[in-house]
Amino acid sequence: MQTATLSTLRELFGDRLQENAPLSGYTSARVGGPADALVFVRSADELAATAARLWEMELPFIILGGGTNVLVGDKGMRGVVIVNRARLVRFDTKSERPSVRAESGATLNTIAQRAARLGLSGMEWAATVPGSLGGAVYGNAGAFDGDIAGNLISVEILHRQRGGEVWPVEKMAYSYRSSLLKRERQPALILAATLELGRGETSAIQAKMKRLSARRRSTQPPGASMGSMFKNPPGDFAGRLIEAAGLKGKRIGNAEISPIHANFFINLGKTNARDMKALIDLARKTVFDKFGVLLELEIEVIGEW
Repeated sequence: MQTATLSTLRELFGDRLQENAPLSGYTSARVGGPADALVFVRSADELAATAARLWEMELPFIILGGGTNVLVGDKGMRGVVIVNRARLVRFDTKSERPSVRAESGATLNTIAQRAARLGLSGMEWAATVPGSLGGAVYGNAGAFDGDIAGNLISVEILHRQRGGEVWPVEKMAYSYRSSLLKRERQPALILAATLELGRGETSAIQAKMKRLSARRRSTQPPGASMGSMFKNPPGDFAGRLIEAAGLKGKRIGNAEISPIHANFFINLGKTNARDMKALIDLARKTVFDKFGVLLELEIEVIGEW
């Protein structure tokens, strides 16, 4: 990034700016090279204002919330990375249909836990899912027969050309682990979302979340990962195919296909993105050669390599 551009960013963002910052500290897999610039935002308004200024400057940027579904190249990211810490959560418990409005940097677990304490149901599945609401809305995150598409009422969008918009859930055109925003790569970002909830007994809701969390711990590995690596192909499971291909426990460097669940790729310590990507490529090729199934990534591979 040019010195003059960095100087402008320093003037605009002050102590919210970090330069040449390793992204390994902001991704759940703990891998990723340096970003030219990191800018931290702590509210939806601050996120909108920051994005607007960067668009005016014609500076490319991406947004990281929990960093759970991305693999960042070892050479890092050019331009700006916005670290989303906009986490305001407000519940409407008085309406006939209770709901929650949360900013896009709020974590799914936080929303689910707070809802449970208020006796509000419907987000139990989300207590087991890492990452931020914005990423979940963008990619239609889900688990245990629940997903964002089933809860979403509306999403607040900032579009580069059209400004602020509120989209009803239908406009997101959700499909399995995808949305209109994800498929079309529109110049837009998610500021906040409103989710529908139900009513229940706090003890019963918390008990269900506890059961789901125990189930997740028993079937999915601990450690630094990006979550599920591949989407499940129709009528099958990516983890089953990778295991059947003989790759469970396979390592390249310190990157490992988990011996617990083959659709999770684990950073065993000081793993680089290159080794993780090599393991991804090996899994895709081997599964295709053996079974004729081309696995589709659930994560996004970004940055320079």
